Amino acid sequence: MSDLQCAATLLVARHGDAEYGHPSVLSDEGGWLSPKGIEQTTALAESLVGRRVAAVRTSPLARAVQSGAVAAEVLGVDSRAVEGLEEFSVGALAGRPHDDPELHSVFKAWLHGDTRRCIPGGETGEEVLTRYREALLSIADQFRGETVLVFSHGGVMSFALPRLSSHLRGDLAAAKFLPNCGVAEVAVDGDGFDVRTWPGSTDRAVV
Repeated sequence: MSDLQCAATLLVARHGDAEYGHPSVLSDEGGWLSPKGIEQTTALAESLVGRRVAAVRTSPLARAVQSGAVAAEVLGVDSRAVEGLEEFSVGALAGRPHDDPELHSVFKAWLHGDTRRCIPGGETGEEVLTRYREALLSIADQFRGETVLVFSHGGVMSFALPRLSSHLRGDLAAAKFLPNCGVAEVAVDGDGFDVRTWPGSTDRAVV
């Protein structure tokens, strides 16, 4: 990546409320926006009209791609999917309940610094951090000095963003849960990542 002399501003948002074919179990399916999700995403985009957003970038998962399409239409810009922004895979744990203790054990280990732990059939924390960092850097490099709306996912945002910014507490995600269309404002330049704002609620029900 070239040196970023002028910071890019990435408005990293969780996708809008979504529905799934198998909502009661762990899955890597892309899902689709619910009517509520469309309303949330439209409202978010309308709130950003004054920010001169240059483009929308999304995870390749359908619920994020659809969020990007809705927002891009409101903002009058293009929307494209970027590999690396997707949620971490549940791997071999697909089909288990959402409160599966094995998945929660791995994620808890990541949050406490053991990023070498691996989700069975999925990724290590180090792999998630690496591909997420590279995806954001590639967007920032393309849009130096501009503002980009980026649709991603609650789990990977909560894990990765606090660890990319040197001044944030690693347990930030445990203190504030990300609602749909919640936005973390991240400045990216040659010195690295600066997470300027973190949305969220102490009420886990928003997840």
